[in-house]
Amino acid sequence: MTQARARQILQSLIQGIDPATGEELPHETVLQHAEVLRALLAGLTALEQTAARAQRRSQLPGNVGQAWTTEEESRLVAAFKSGDSALAIARQHGRTLRAIEARLEKLGLITAAQRTTRGGFTGVADAPPRPRSARGAILRRKRARRLSR
Repeated sequence: MTQARARQILQSLIQGIDPATGEELPHETVLQHAEVLRALLAGLTALEQTAARAQRRSQLPGNVGQAWTTEEESRLVAAFKSGDSALAIARQHGRTLRAIEARLEKLGLITAAQRTTRGGFTGVADAPPRPRSARGAILRRKRARRLSR
């Protein structure tokens, strides 16, 4: 079973619908118990978080989290000294802009004030990230309220 199918099944059960037939479940089922609904919502939230994490991870450059080798540092220094932009270097090395700037700062080639990235993740993406939908935000708040009861 895929995670997408598991999410569909949980969503159907939370809505009181039989995932196999699409028919409304009887009102006296165990699914009407608050604790059972909270458990289903927690499971659904966990699956959604896992999917979102995997989605974010798939958009990161290939060398994120990898240790820097001496050879890679040498290529970084050479590219920086030849005037390549930090963004171009990041793409060449399969690293984030933040990682490139942090390494350049560590090597003493730039100062903290010269960095364009500070305190948060800045990826090397060709397109800006898509904004979250308002509907999704509303559903997340509703779910959070139900879980906190």
